[in-house]
Amino acid sequence: MDVVHGVCVMVEGRSRQKSILNVAQVFDVFAERYDAWYDKPFGKSAFNLEKACIASLCKNLRQSFLEIGVGTGRFAETLKIKYGIDNSVGVLRFAKKRGITVIRGKGEKLPFPNKSFGAVFIIVTLCFVDEPVKVLAEASRVLKDDGCIILGLILRESLWSSFYMRKGASGNVFYKIARFYSLNELEAMLQKTNLKITEANSTIFQVPTEKPLRFENLRKGYYKDAGFVAIKTQKRR
Repeated sequence: MDVVHGVCVMVEGRSRQKSILNVAQVFDVFAERYDAWYDKPFGKSAFNLEKACIASLCKNLRQSFLEIGVGTGRFAETLKIKYGIDNSVGVLRFAKKRGITVIRGKGEKLPFPNKSFGAVFIIVTLCFVDEPVKVLAEASRVLKDDGCIILGLILRESLWSSFYMRKGASGNVFYKIARFYSLNELEAMLQKTNLKITEANSTIFQVPTEKPLRFENLRKGYYKDAGFVAIKTQKRR
């Protein structure tokens, strides 16, 4: 899944010195390529499975909705998320055309008052941000007390994370900067930010491939071997 929001790209030169390139600049250049991925056979099939997995957790959510790392607005549009924040002007142009109210900014410092949203979505974004715990803390801050934070992610234990990491090692501009977290690491981050898991569903149990994925039913709960996991969290009381 060619998805990257709010991180720094590290490039190793011939001198082996590392330089930092702002990812927002990368997405300003590759925004069209990134968005077009969703219209390719594999991208479309993966998106449909992921979308269904996220949507399964969206019953009875309170408005309004925010997506952190909204990208080009593909998920926001289909999930009827009104507000989206991202640090790339390039991808935000696409999201705006899809009817999303867009804000340029970083998940680590959200420009919203406390308790502004009934639901906050963070879909395939934590693995690309500089400080995931801070992003979760900020999401919790702007969340209403009875609201939900819905995460979409790939766990490190999954064969799919290894598949994507190999693509990154081969030079894929998106995957080479991803950091996938284990279930234990995710649970520790949620503990630090006073969040608890209330519901989860998983999908994409097929062997990693670049061919279009076949339809499959969701499985309740979060599975380490799933290619995509959707998790609903709420504030601890």
